Parts: sequence; C-alpha cells; structure tokens
Amino acid sequence: MGELNVDGVAKTYRRREGWNTTRLLHVFEGISFKVEDGEFVSIIGPSGCGKSTLLNMAAGLDKSSAGTIRVDGVPVRGPGLDRGVVFQEFALFPWLTVVDNVAFGLKSKGVGRAQRDELAHKYVDLVGLSGFESYHTNRLSGGMRQRVGLARALAIEPSVLLMDEPFGALDAQTRETMQNALDDIWRKTRKTIMFVTHDIREAIYLSDRVIVLSGRPARITLEMRIDLERPRNRHDERFQALELELERSIGAGERERADNHA
Repeated sequence: MGELNVDGVAKTYRRREGWNTTRLLHVFEGISFKVEDGEFVSIIGPSGCGKSTLLNMAAGLDKSSAGTIRVDGVPVRGPGLDRGVVFQEFALFPWLTVVDNVAFGLKSKGVGRAQRDELAHKYVDLVGLSGFESYHTNRLSGGMRQRVGLARALAIEPSVLLMDEPFGALDAQTRETMQNALDDIWRKTRKTIMFVTHDIREAIYLSDRVIVLSGRPARITLEMRIDLERPRNRHDERFQALELELERSIGAGERERADNHA
C-alpha cells in the first residue's frame, strides 16, 4: 500500500505587524485530495501559495491548523519511516560514502548490516550510480548528489515518497536528465509520489495528475489528469496544449492573489 489522503487541511499563521499588533495569515483552507497507491501527483501554483508547507505537513515537519493527513489510513503526527522525503537541498553526509549515505536510514529501521548493504547497493544501482558506491558525496556533481538523496529516500522502502522542488537547484540540462531518470525509476517501482514544483513542463512530464493551487488563501482550482504515454515527448502538440492550459490556470491564480492583496 501507499495511499496519501489530505482531508480538509488548513494552515494559519499569526504574523506580527508593528510593535503590538498581530494578524492571522491564512495560507490555505479546506484543501482535500487523495494520492492513490502507485500514483504520481504534482502540486503546482503561484509562488508563496503554500505548496512546500503542504508537503512539510505530509512529511510531519509542520502541523496543520485543521484537517487531517493520513498515510495508509494512519494520521500523520510527525516524521516517520513510512514517508521518504527529498528536498532541493541535498542534505547528504559528506564524510560518508555514497553507499553509506543511502544505507543511513536503514539503520534507523533496525535493518542488519548485511541487509543494509544489499538494499543500499540495490538502490544505488536503481538511480544509476553503480561504480560510485565508494565515492564521498563532495566529489559528485549536483545531479549525482540528488540521485544519492533519491536512493536514500527509496531505500527505506516508504509507502509514500514526498519530493519538494528536488531539481530546482540544477542547471537546465541536468534538470531534464534527472526528470528522465525519475520517470524511469517511477515506472520501475510504481512508488506513490507527491511532488511539489513550480515548473509546469516538469509536472506534465512526470505526473499522472497535476493539482493546481490558487493564491493565498490557497484552494484547489484545477485537477488535471495527464493521459499521455510514457516516456513523454515534451514537443508533442498534446503536451504543449496541456502546458498552455496549466499556464492559464496559474496565471488566474496569480491575478487572484494580487486582488486579495490589493
């Protein structure tokens, strides 16, 4: 199993304004959606609409003000090994080798040394880093380090993989290479993935479904199913038509946000 349910989730901050004045900042209210077992769902929307906040709540790193997030029916109350998380920052241990970085989370699960090594090598191979097992991560390129982070998240064999702008710090060519690699890995593993990105083309290329959030307070304005064969052709007319539709939807969200702050 690997099912993620977001049910009526809201997030409100109390923000100080001036010396003795505060006001409530409503990030989003009543957000509900489901990521089915084996589904790849991307969350996109205007900058600052709360995409990363939503993912952090699913990861158990932040708490909602209302509503519930469940993984396989179990409410999220904090970080857990049922969820693997990949951030834009690599967050690797430079004093450890590639294989030891990948095996790190397995030790927390109580997996024995021999099985840790076996699983770590399996996922290093899956992300295309065979031959680099003994390298320290400071000797690797940005794309290779992100592959290590992905392998580490996958190695604990979580129910759900949460990815927050994982390729945002990479150059355009490396980013496209990593998108291709992630698509290949997903087709091999069918891992349930919730993916946050601001890149519309990336969302279409990778996802089964794309969820669009509006400006604050964010709400879901569109859920688009991507019915294109994989691997996808970024230059296909149908691909580009979907890209245009999503651009228009996000543009409407940006205008709504501007109106709300006028």
